[in-house]
Amino acid sequence: MEKLDIPRKTVYRLSLYQRCLQKLLDKGVDTVSSEGLAGEAGVKPTQLRKDLGYVGQVGTRGLGYGVATLSEAISGIMGTSHILQPVVLVGIGNLGAALLRYSGFRKEGFEIIAAFDADTEHAKSTTEEMGVPVFPADKLGDYVRKHDVKMAIIAVPEKAGQEVAETLVAANVTALLNFSPARLTVPEGVIVNQVDLAAELSSLAFFAS
Repeated sequence: MEKLDIPRKTVYRLSLYQRCLQKLLDKGVDTVSSEGLAGEAGVKPTQLRKDLGYVGQVGTRGLGYGVATLSEAISGIMGTSHILQPVVLVGIGNLGAALLRYSGFRKEGFEIIAAFDADTEHAKSTTEEMGVPVFPADKLGDYVRKHDVKMAIIAVPEKAGQEVAETLVAANVTALLNFSPARLTVPEGVIVNQVDLAAELSSLAFFAS
């Protein structure tokens, strides 16, 4: 199915709505109003209704949204329906190991199927209990091509970030979640979401002082 042309910020908010819907499902909630869902997601109801316009006619005036129905519709738009999307992780230091331990990826429709590190012996000792295979960094490109992986998480030191990104892009990865401090240069059509933990803390410090 051809992907809809949806603004990047809207895609991000749709993922927030999906997380909120999953929490409502876990609580046994069957329906939710636009005001209720907007409040859970921290957006205005008008913004939520505009965003859900990309999903289609999924609500009923006066009754709200069926939680399960809306969740399934958003999953279809986001490409997270039915099967887990494969993801590879590059870099198994403290942060990479913590990401491997995070159990929420599968709930959101993603599965880390392999991890890569320059120091494979240390990485294997760190990740044995997680059940994720660990490979040398020089096997990254071949593995990604063979398994047709389109998404990757980069958690390597700054000096290695660009090289890893280039290897992944050359192997046809089109979406990168970058925890490396490196500011990546990638071709048009490759999406990079940058997670700069130090910068986030620095900005919080302004408001905390």
